[in-house]
Formats: sequence, C-alpha cells, structure tokens
Amino acid sequence: MTELKQQTPDAMTQVAAPRAEISMKSELIRKSIHLSSIGIPLIYGLAGREIMLWLLVPATVFTLIIEVLRFTKPSVEARVRSSFGGIMREHELDGSHKKISGAAWVLLSATFCVIVFPTIITIAAFTTLIVSDTAAALIGRKYGRHKFLEKSFEGSTAFFVTSFCVVTAVMLLYDAPMLFLTTGAAAALAATAAEALSSGANIDDNLTIPTSFAFVQWGLIALVGGPDAERIWQFGRSVFG
Repeated sequence: MTELKQQTPDAMTQVAAPRAEISMKSELIRKSIHLSSIGIPLIYGLAGREIMLWLLVPATVFTLIIEVLRFTKPSVEARVRSSFGGIMREHELDGSHKKISGAAWVLLSATFCVIVFPTIITIAAFTTLIVSDTAAALIGRKYGRHKFLEKSFEGSTAFFVTSFCVVTAVMLLYDAPMLFLTTGAAAALAATAAEALSSGANIDDNLTIPTSFAFVQWGLIALVGGPDAERIWQFGRSVFG
C-alpha cells in the first residue's frame, strides 16, 4: 500500500494552486466599483478638459504611490489585501510580478485619453471601457460557452453591442454627424478584439480598450476628413490641437 506522507502547513502552502478566478459575487462587486468610473466621462463632458485633468492627475499620482508602497512595504500590501483582496485578480495579488491594479490602469488610461484625444472620442472610448467591459465580463461569466480569441463569443458579442450603443448615444447627445457612428462602429470592433486578446497578451484591458477604440476612431476620422470631420473636431480637440 502506498505510504501517505503528511505534509507540513508550509509545504501545503507551497503546492497550493493559485486562485483561478474570483467568485461571481466578488465579480459583481468589482464590476459595480468599475461602473462607478462612469463619473469620469460624465464630469469630463460637463466640466471640460482642464478641470478633468486637475482631478485626474492628482488621483493618478496618489494611486501610483499606493501601488509602489504596496510592492515595497508589506504593511501596506497587507492593508490592501485585507480591504480589497476578495475582489482583486490573481495577477494583482501576485507580488512577485509587481503588476499594478486595474484601478490604477483606469486612472492612467483616463489621463492619457483626456490629454491625447478629442473630447467626444474620449467620452465614447472611456464609456465603452466602463459599460462594455462590465457587460462582457458578466455575460461571458454567466453564459459564455463558445471560445473567441482568449474570451467567450457571448461576452465579446455583449461588448460590441453595448459599445455600439454607447457610440450611438454619444452621437445623438452631441448631434455629431453620421461619420462619428460609422467610425465608432469600427472602433468598437477594435476595442472588442483588444478586450478579447488582452488576457492572452498579458496586457491590462483597462488600458487597451479605451486606447484602441480612440486611436482607431481618431485615425479613421482624420483619414476621411472633410466637413463632417471638422464638425467632430469642434467637440474638443486634444491638447495638441
């Protein structure tokens, strides 16, 4: 009969499998917090770029300081784990890789998009990140059955549909020309691919989703040009003009 060896607690800890994913309840809490970021495009649309940057830059710097302390001060890491560990992804908790949290990426990407892209594109791109990423995560988690790239077809479909709805809503809100909708559809497709590939590429989708959306729509509008493009640029150019 095979002899069973009793393992010490330390040995058991060493061979314990990493947490594959957070629970559905924790996912709902995480996405509820994620949805609260809708305040970023709302405030941006109402207050403009200057005020938005006055709010974003200090918040981003503060969050990055916490991230650095989390990797260098065990007491800070312990405090973060006790407060938010239940809703953090495995890679965010793995101190050996020193990967910053999704919240830090949200603020970094928001600051980048506000600085670089025209207002109306940033609002559509960032609202897509908040709404569509949440829809993809919840639908994919509950109903995902068919693989698409690194995610599920069902989740990615939810992402694209909600992103297209976001583009349509922003177009109607700003009374933007149809060019905004057609280029936004292409941008939504690019963001869908970015979301579906981000885990495999080991890149945080809080960065890849809004930037891929904004770069594609910005580039297509600039490529088409003409009076409709000029109308879109009137809704707030980037800080580079």
